[in-house]
Amino acid sequence: MKTPAPNFLSALSALRAIEEGSLSSEALVRACLDRIDERDATVRAFTQVDSERAIAQARQADRGAAAGPLRGLPFAAKDILDSADLPTAYGSPIYAGHRPAADAACIAAAREAGGLLLGKTETCEFATLTPCATRHPLDPSRTPGGSSSGSAAAVADGMVPLAFGTQTSASIIRPAAYCGVVGYKPSYGLINTSGLKHASPSLDTIGVFARTVADARHAVFGPASAREPGALRVSVCESSQWAAARPETIETLLAFARRLERGGARLRTVHLPPGLEAAVALQARLSAFELRQSLAYERRWHRDRLSPRLQQRVEAEAGLSMAGYAELRSSMRAAQREAASLFDDADVLLYPAADGEAEVGMETGSPRYGGLWTFLHLPALSLPVGRGPAGLPLGAQLIGVLGRDLELLAAAAFAEGCAAAD
Repeated sequence: MKTPAPNFLSALSALRAIEEGSLSSEALVRACLDRIDERDATVRAFTQVDSERAIAQARQADRGAAAGPLRGLPFAAKDILDSADLPTAYGSPIYAGHRPAADAACIAAAREAGGLLLGKTETCEFATLTPCATRHPLDPSRTPGGSSSGSAAAVADGMVPLAFGTQTSASIIRPAAYCGVVGYKPSYGLINTSGLKHASPSLDTIGVFARTVADARHAVFGPASAREPGALRVSVCESSQWAAARPETIETLLAFARRLERGGARLRTVHLPPGLEAAVALQARLSAFELRQSLAYERRWHRDRLSPRLQQRVEAEAGLSMAGYAELRSSMRAAQREAASLFDDADVLLYPAADGEAEVGMETGSPRYGGLWTFLHLPALSLPVGRGPAGLPLGAQLIGVLGRDLELLAAAAFAEGCAAAD
């Protein structure tokens, strides 16, 4: 079997090769930079890349200057996250050339773990729905999804093995599904959000894009022991949102469920309770109100530099009072309590990740399949499980119990094996 080029190795394979001495950090970084030089004029995944700094840091890592679970591994970060040595524009012309004083906590922690920040990736404007420059790596006429567009595309195209993204509705799950990579959104608050330009502080969650479930687990948890899921209990969670999914999405999802069952999982079907169906609309209202507050400065002083779509979005809940906002937050907590019953006889839920394949054009797709689970603060993961009519990836979403991320990741690793078996 032909050995993959270094830039297409999984993160763990690359780390093992570096540890064994068969690959240097510098060689890996150079392979990633070569791929960026070759492809980024088409894919447009990156806003900033500092090649000289990355190579210099890789040489230092090879001399033993870096230690930790990410020693010598390059990673990228969505340009909604502050970085001290690269500009951070948040996807807006308002902040062109902006240089934060400090790294976001997740970037600082990854560096402390020995990782090397290769560059910043494109984000939709303030991590909302206004499309950015990034194109789908397999078909540049299509969207890679949003708002973590550049991070998903960069991992999918072999430009970097790991990348940070963020999710307020479905901004990790959908791009991962479209681009055919693993997208892991942890339980709310698991990854520190200091240094994130918030859209909706009650919902915003930092997560990662990777090539395998094991890579995603390692990026967040380091060398923590993988948990065995035992006899996995999977509930296929049907809801009104399934009506919007394309036939091939449902067919692929149900075929994947049958593969899980053949692999030994216990399968059942549940229906989303009416109270949680109603919570979908509450998520949209909460995120709109908090976005309006988060962008108060930009609205006041730079409204003309906000896109027309974002201007409309920040006015969507302009009439909501703080008392009404407090009620929304109370409703969110009630929905979170109700959601616990979904796991009475299930370890994970199985749910669509997107309508279908990546759409033609730059509109980033509907966030409907992630909004509820983000509102409930639950961990979720998108896994590639098939191909659509155009030959582009289709993903399935696994949702876990709040705070039991390692159990979700163990279930996802089992599911990944079942997806690869057929």
